[in-house]
Amino acid sequence: MKTTGAAQLMIVSTLCLGLAACGGNRQGTTSNARLEPDMRADARQTTIWDVFGNRTNPNTTVAVNKYLWNASLDVLNFLPIQSVDPFTGVIVTGYGTPPGGGRSYRATVKISDPAMDARALKLSLQGPGGASVAPGTVRAVEDAILTRARQLRIRDGRL
Repeated sequence: MKTTGAAQLMIVSTLCLGLAACGGNRQGTTSNARLEPDMRADARQTTIWDVFGNRTNPNTTVAVNKYLWNASLDVLNFLPIQSVDPFTGVIVTGYGTPPGGGRSYRATVKISDPAMDARALKLSLQGPGGASVAPGTVRAVEDAILTRARQLRIRDGRL
């Protein structure tokens, strides 16, 4: 099948017009402001190439205080660990009986700040069946964790 020059011209013109319609014509906007890409991180669009690129920083640090973290694990070492997440700063333990004690406890520790500060440490103790624990007991365990954290920091020579 042979096509004539006029038919070929018509096919090429149709393809060119179709292709031109796909592109955005931004010159016809009412604003004469120069269009610049939005470089804010939340406005950045993802592309298919983001799947193949490794954009994570290998030097990412954990956002909890290492002395409070290690001190919590040291002080509560008699409790079985159920889960730990150093990125969120949460340690969850199972039930266990402290040395020399008769009542079992379980603990949840949350370390919310990389600073070595008492406000960064949140401790929750529960007795069997979800029974509440005396505030003095919770305070004594918190003090033991903070004291151990200070000892670890002094041992590292960073005081």
